[in-house]
Amino acid sequence: MIFQIDFQAGKPVYLQLADQIRYAAACGRLQPGEALPALRPLSEELRVNRNTIAKAYAELEAQGIVETHPGKGCFVTANRSPFTEPVRKSLLLTEIDEAVVMAHHLQVDKETFLQLVRERLDYFETKLEAAQNGK
Repeated sequence: MIFQIDFQAGKPVYLQLADQIRYAAACGRLQPGEALPALRPLSEELRVNRNTIAKAYAELEAQGIVETHPGKGCFVTANRSPFTEPVRKSLLLTEIDEAVVMAHHLQVDKETFLQLVRERLDYFETKLEAAQNGK
């Protein structure tokens, strides 16, 4: 799996990495049980500190996306969240609020925004089905 880090972006490197792994797991590029790259080789490849990679993995583990097996590494978990329904909703609402604010600043109208959301949901559903069917 190839990760890309933009050092000029205003977003911390560990969050960029966590987002890319989260995206890969959501669209089926990373399957449950699949191992994530080891800290040292990935840190060398991306030219970042190992602690940055560890912080991204810890963030994903706290969200229930990966699990660490001591001595073996980090692995993608099955689609089960450790968070309760209200907490999951709250986390999602925060992300939705950010997207709505961004759409407002980009002068994207409500109908276009909702259509884009529908398209992305369909896209991820299609990718997940393809991954589950082994395509």
